[in-house]
Amino acid sequence: MIETLTPFLALGELFPRGVTQYLVGGLLVGLGAATIYLATGIIAGASTFLESTLSYVSAIPRFNRFKYVQSRGWRLVFTAGIISGAAVYVLVAGDGIWTTDVQWWRLLGGGFLVGVGTRLGKGCTSGHGVCGVGSLSNTSLVNVATFLAFAIGTAQLVQALGVSP
Repeated sequence: MIETLTPFLALGELFPRGVTQYLVGGLLVGLGAATIYLATGIIAGASTFLESTLSYVSAIPRFNRFKYVQSRGWRLVFTAGIISGAAVYVLVAGDGIWTTDVQWWRLLGGGFLVGVGTRLGKGCTSGHGVCGVGSLSNTSLVNVATFLAFAIGTAQLVQALGVSP
């Protein structure tokens, strides 16, 4: 078994912390998305889950659609699971809460832009990238290609401009 994984694990040189955590994380994300879809028929996109959670505190009609209000209990548990999963990882790995050199205001600005992008793209990387591509959705394939193209382009531009954390 290890012999067949050796070429794959050799890619670890490209990743300073290795590939194992990404492999395990990807398997868990895929398993979770498949479980939610098979149990409910709902695509496990994080942006939609966040919108349904906002129905608890907002009167905006967009957040109070029948399908959101009807299923918001378990969607809230899902959203809490994302947050608590990260917290458990921090506690177990001992990496600390703040693991980046990027300033808080850049993270906030980036988060805002990602939020706007998820609305423009009618979903996020978890909905389109994990669930949509897995089901061979043409819309998701185009969206993921667009996400990647802009992410690569932005990273190249930032690097060329010499921007650092």
